[in-house]
Amino acid sequence: MSEFLAMGGYAFYVWGSYGVAAIAIVVEIVSVRARRRAAARLAAATRPEQPK
Repeated sequence: MSEFLAMGGYAFYVWGSYGVAAIAIVVEIVSVRARRRAAARLAAATRPEQPK
């Protein structure tokens, strides 16, 4: 198992790449959620009032 995790001497590069990719995915998900919430707030604020 430790040989697999060592990746033939390239462990730092391989696991570092996985880490950077995982962080990028998390940042993208958080960013998309924030932009979606902001767009929903803007749409609600600019929506004309409904006649009663």
